[in-house]
Amino acid sequence: MVNVDEAIIAKYEYSGEHFEILVDPDLAADFRNPDGPDVAIEDLLAVEEIFKDSKKGDKASDEAMNKIFETTDPIEVSKIILEKGTVQLTADQKRKMQEDKRKLVINKIAREAINPQNGLPHPVQRIENACDEAKVKFDPFTSVDQQVQSALKAIKPLIPIRFEKVKVAVRLPGSAAGGAYNVIHGFGEIVNEEWQQDGSWIAIIEMPGGLQNSFASKMAEISGGEAETRTINN
Repeated sequence: MVNVDEAIIAKYEYSGEHFEILVDPDLAADFRNPDGPDVAIEDLLAVEEIFKDSKKGDKASDEAMNKIFETTDPIEVSKIILEKGTVQLTADQKRKMQEDKRKLVINKIAREAINPQNGLPHPVQRIENACDEAKVKFDPFTSVDQQVQSALKAIKPLIPIRFEKVKVAVRLPGSAAGGAYNVIHGFGEIVNEEWQQDGSWIAIIEMPGGLQNSFASKMAEISGGEAETRTINN
């Protein structure tokens, strides 16, 4: 549990009733972040008490909790307060969480999107610049997938971009194929594979369009520069 002196207040108001809990600022932020780590309620509470006014030490009545939450269990009530209420995060926390979410959203777009004019991925910097120009807002409490869609909509008028999967053919020397197998599955799905008479291994992998270049680089690294890769035009 966090020290009470270092805790911040999470609040929830409903039907004329007011409830507060004292929470660890960082763990509460993680709990509220849909893309953050799992956090147990017991770990983020400074005290397992529900207050009407935490600064005065006035506890919420059982009657009020039963009326609003249909329970007086402090863990269950705290969970609802955190999910539906507001958390008084510091300015530095909000700034860091927004920047972290911004990176996650932009990296996902760079991973999965292509320039439909040439079929190639966009550099991360180009996507960042487009997001800045379109004044895309990043919400630390909204999931990455939701914000990817809104960011993509905002930047489409600025750069040609769309989400698309591509098929990439790869040929590896037999000595490198075994070690590459698990790595390849991290990029996409192997849709076809076969061993050649010369001992080499060839495969076709379906993957997000933005991964073509990093896939080629990784195959070259694994094979000591002997890999051959090419994008298959549908």
